[in-house]
Amino acid sequence: MTRLLIIGPPGSGKGTQAEHLARHFGIPAVSTGEIFRSNVSRETELGNEAAKYLDDGDFVPDHLTNALVKDRLLEADVKAGFLLDGYPRTAPQVMELDNMLASQGHALDAVIELQAPDAELEQRMLQRARDEGRRDDTVDVFRRRLDLYHRETHEVVSLYAGRGLLVPVNGSGEPGDITKLAIAAVERFINRKGEHA
Repeated sequence: MTRLLIIGPPGSGKGTQAEHLARHFGIPAVSTGEIFRSNVSRETELGNEAAKYLDDGDFVPDHLTNALVKDRLLEADVKAGFLLDGYPRTAPQVMELDNMLASQGHALDAVIELQAPDAELEQRMLQRARDEGRRDDTVDVFRRRLDLYHRETHEVVSLYAGRGLLVPVNGSGEPGDITKLAIAAVERFINRKGEHA
């Protein structure tokens, strides 16, 4: 019954780490990107609404993101736990997630924050752009995404830190090493919480 959240800047390998961590803890990784794509492809009512924003390259507004995540968290495969990736991004979304979980008698166990210097993240992004031939991964676009991440997510990180739920993980280095660090940090944190419960 592990409920985790992973937060990390663009280029931190958050999606990869989310998959490895979810596999280790035996819970599904729930990514907002996947939720959006699934609803858009199935042409659900919420998906059709979200598509309007996604097609224009805009953020899907809070009320719509909240509704899509709420639907997903009611599905059977997440009853025994999950790892959320990409949500919540804003303070109001944090409150909404609190309400969703509380209504089911649950709460988050830990919030993993992948940390890496901006310069290293930029180098990774440039490497990925070269490897995958991605033209949208320009330095300017990346710096804008990074700036948005720092502005938006700072408040979310502060809120969870204030609740004593934040587990910082050094996101520099090889992906396999980062996974091991993250697993060890989360297990230590949850065991320690269990002792104080």
